[in-house]
Amino acid sequence: MTAATDAAIAVLLGGSLALGLLGVLSALPRWGAPSLERRIAPYVRDVVDDDALPAGILPAVSVMPVHGRRLWDRLREMFDRMLGGGDTLRLRLGQAGADQTPATFRGRQLAWGVTGLLVGAVAVVVMAVSGRMTPPAVLLPVIAAAGAAIAYDMQLTARARSRRARLADELPTTLEFLALCLSAGESLLDALRRVSAIGTGELTGELRQTVLAVHTGSPLADALGETATRLQLPGLSRATDQIVAALEHGAPLAAVLHSQAADARDEAKRVLIEQAGQKEILMLLPTRWVCV
Repeated sequence: MTAATDAAIAVLLGGSLALGLLGVLSALPRWGAPSLERRIAPYVRDVVDDDALPAGILPAVSVMPVHGRRLWDRLREMFDRMLGGGDTLRLRLGQAGADQTPATFRGRQLAWGVTGLLVGAVAVVVMAVSGRMTPPAVLLPVIAAAGAAIAYDMQLTARARSRRARLADELPTTLEFLALCLSAGESLLDALRRVSAIGTGELTGELRQTVLAVHTGSPLADALGETATRLQLPGLSRATDQIVAALEHGAPLAAVLHSQAADARDEAKRVLIEQAGQKEILMLLPTRWVCV
């Protein structure tokens, strides 16, 4: 057996032992847990003098000191600070419709990276045991970890792009439906409530959140503005600006929505023509196959 094979077997056995010990320790009570005295001290301050309490138990700056943060939380915060882009990540999460905070997304991305690292390490060990170990294979765990983290980020980007495309497709029909409700004599809030109640698309789901925000005390203009800011959809942003301006100046909303729906349809046609122009060679391939 070569030295690389011996090292691989040692890593495999040591890793198995470490996983077993971690599994045993995870079932034990948390290490360094505060004593019973420290846990009940804040609740008996009214009957016990402050001098009789344990040292360091009283709040220093109006809050109780927090001790013993988990290692995973510290790693996740460090990973988030290293990658950065909190505002951009929050925008992509909103566009993708994901119910996650940026910290939660970074934590899952870190988990994907750790999983890729473990898979790469196992592959290196298998290659070493089978005698096919090469020097470049040492970088396999790092490459696998980086690839897994990048793949998880690219998945979010793809979800946000596809959802924005669906929102753009649903925008003209939704605006026309709102204009029809307004022409029937309903108010803007009632029209939004009706469309969000009977609709099934992505945009109606966003309008449902807007109506919920209005019912919880947010002004209608602010709720619409927050929705447009979160989605960053050009057609929706223009329609929102026109609706807010019409509300401020008392202009007829039905006519505004009809014109915005027409503009949204024209923009959809323009985007479709641009996509066809960019993929005109690919569009000829089925014709070429038929001719052959």
